[in-house]
Parts: sequence; C-alpha cells; structure tokens
Amino acid sequence: MKMLVIEDELSVRLGILCTLENAGYDVTAADNGLDGIKLFEKENFDIVITDLRLPGANGIEVLKSIKNISPDAGVIIITAFADVKTAVEAMREGAYDYISKPFDPNELLIIIDRFIKHRGLVLENIRLKEEVRDKKQFQRIIGVSPVMQKIFETIEVVSKTDSSVMIYGESGTGKELAANAIHNLSPRKDKPFIKINCAAIPETLLESELFGHEKGAFTGAVHRRKGKFETAHGGTIFLDEIGDMPLGLQSKLLRILEDRTFERVGGNEPVSVDVRTIYATSKNLKEEAKAGKFREDLYYRINVLPITLPPIRERTEDIPLLIEHFLRLFGEKTGRTKLTVSPAAMERLTAYDYPGNVRELRHAVEMAVTLCRCEIIEPLCLPAEIRGTEMERGFETLAHNNLPVTERVKAFERELIIRALEETGGRKKETAKKLGISRGTLWRKLKEHGFPVSESELDLED
Repeated sequence: MKMLVIEDELSVRLGILCTLENAGYDVTAADNGLDGIKLFEKENFDIVITDLRLPGANGIEVLKSIKNISPDAGVIIITAFADVKTAVEAMREGAYDYISKPFDPNELLIIIDRFIKHRGLVLENIRLKEEVRDKKQFQRIIGVSPVMQKIFETIEVVSKTDSSVMIYGESGTGKELAANAIHNLSPRKDKPFIKINCAAIPETLLESELFGHEKGAFTGAVHRRKGKFETAHGGTIFLDEIGDMPLGLQSKLLRILEDRTFERVGGNEPVSVDVRTIYATSKNLKEEAKAGKFREDLYYRINVLPITLPPIRERTEDIPLLIEHFLRLFGEKTGRTKLTVSPAAMERLTAYDYPGNVRELRHAVEMAVTLCRCEIIEPLCLPAEIRGTEMERGFETLAHNNLPVTERVKAFERELIIRALEETGGRKKETAKKLGISRGTLWRKLKEHGFPVSESELDLED
C-alpha cells in the first residue's frame, strides 16, 4: 500500500511519516501542493494524506487533481479545527475522511485501516459483478443454465488446442457464436477468421470459393483468385453446414486435413496452408455417413472435438435472461430503454418451444419492441404462434390447476379479454361488443387486470 503525505509543517510531516513507516507502509512526502500533485502523476499512490492549507496548491486543488488522475485513490484531509467546514466540503468533492489537528497517530491509522477495508469491499463487489456477468455472458453467448456453463467450459478447453472442432446443434442455437468464441480464445485470435456456409453456395461455385482458381480455369476466370483456405492461412476457417458439402469436395477437404495442401481449380501447383478448422451442422453426421450421404473417413477426421449446443427448450431457465438481453439491445436501437415485459407475456415467451431456437426468440422480442405502443409488452405484441399456442395451453392449465375458484375465474376472465383483444386487433369498442359488455366495464376490467389504459380511452372512438 503506497502512501503520499503532503504537509508543509516539518514537525507534523515527520510525525506522520514515522507513524506510517512504523506501521509498515511505503510512504513518500512532499512539502507543498504542486510537488505533491507531480509526485502523484508519476506514481499513482493508493492513499494521499494532505493538509488543507498548503503553499503552491491548496488541499482542495490537490484533491481535485488526484481524483482526475485516479478516482479510486483515497484522500484523507488534515485540517485545523477552524477549517472543519471546508474539510466537510472536501468530502463532497471525493475525500474519504478528514482528521483535525492535533490528532492521535492511532486515530490516523484507524482511518487508513477503514479505507483499506472499504476499498477491499468495493474491489470484491466489482469482482463478483464481473464474475456474475461472465457466467451470464460468455463471448456473447448468453446462459446461466448448467448445460450452458458446461458448454462454456468446453469451449475454453478446446480453444487452446489446434484440433478440429465439430459443433452440432439445431438451427438457431448459436453455432456461429460458439465458433467465434473458439477462435477468439485461441492462440490464432489475431490471425484471419474466415467463414463459409456450405449450404448457401451452389455446388459448381463452392470448390472455387474454398480452394480458389487459376486464370482461365473456367469461363469468367480472368484472374487467379485465392480461396477461403488460402485466405485463412495462419488463422481459422469455419465451415458451416458441413453436412451439405458435396461428396466430391469432401475428398479434397480430407486431403487438406491430412496433407495441409491442395490445388486451385484449374491448377496443378500444390498450395500449402496452416489452418485450424471448425465445423458446424444441424445434421447427424454419423447417420449421414451410414446412409452414404457423407464420407465416413471424413466424419472421423473432423469429429475430433465435438460440441453439441442444446436447443432452447432444454435450457428454459435461460429464456428470461435472453429476453432481457434482446429487450435491452432493441430498446437501445429504438430509443425505448424503459420497456418491460408483463407477467402474461413473459409466461407465453417462456412456455413456447421455439423450433427456431434463440434466433426465433430474438425475432419475437424485436417484433414486440416494434409493435408495442406502451412501455409494457403484452401478449398482443407477440407473434401469433407464441401467444396463440400458449393461449390454448393457458385455458387447459387453468381448468386443472389448484387455484381457488375465485382466482381461477379471474384468470379465465383475463384470458378471455386477451383473446378478444387479439381477435379484434386491440380495438376496445369491438372487444367490448365481442365480450358482450359495455366499454366502461371493459375499461374497468382492463385496469383491474393490469393492462395499460388511460382515463381518456373511455370516451375515445376506435
């Protein structure tokens, strides 16, 4: 713990130095404010003990300079009794504490000890927050479920190797994010990271995309062109949807993995590359190999370090966290940072199966943020497949749960109102008519069930 004492009175300065050095602290001293500021600029001390009245720069000026340089530094003000009011003002400027002359050396040590403990708690709090944040979000992959924590650990381990990684998972589970994380945590992170989707490029063009071509190799090949493997030299190449790669190209890929060489289309000269490979697929490659749709020898060559990303229905505890993340993301983009999700909407969002996984959830939240006119997202703002499917389940659940009759009636009533609002597109007049009640009754029911309504809506025509 490094300390700086700024005191112009020699006897006081020597007394403080003696006290602190005897207590085992590393102490430096200055006899005026300007010199004290210069020393702090050079060394950034943990604690500064400064008199208020100093030549060169007074204690308040010293305090402001120190806080500008290092906001976390602790500043203890020494003051005469008459200047206590000024010392209190200094604390408003960021001083940790003050001590009045004459003072007992032990009193100063107590204040220092209290600051050290305080700073320790602050640092621990920061560490815990970072730890919680890291557990929630790992290289932009969000999840607190045990299965995702295990995935995070696996990614960290495999990223340190140079072996091939095979990422399995349904569409929308975040396979590309996992590939990004592996590259970003690897020793190759500062080298190229090249991505290619094997299913998105026609078979006739895929070979040229991967391996490049020589001038004149085919009509339109007016120049020699590097392929993705050559471009990725020294870094990583990510072959997404590897299960859709044509069988003919699979044999060429196998050669690259074994020999680290290939020829460009239309060429005979071998090209050597140093590339780490990551693959992803939504297919069961083992079954594809058995069916003759994927080379069995290639399957065993690339399936070295397999990672299987779970569908969102198998990690439902992560859904609220993902909703919060996407709500913040789209809220910031649209300038609507106060948006929240109602309990009814959250219930539907967390109960849906999401065949499109995280990608589908992201789109659902984006749609809700776009369509919602108030600060609370209600089921009406959600995609029909989410609110509709869960609507039917809701009625089933309500009919068989153990709630008291009065609570069940309330729940049924709320569901009836939601269904009517959905069917009428939110138009209150038609909703009231559909339910067979007056607009005034509908307005009271909406308020009773927590729907966002205004007093003026009672008299408005839709």
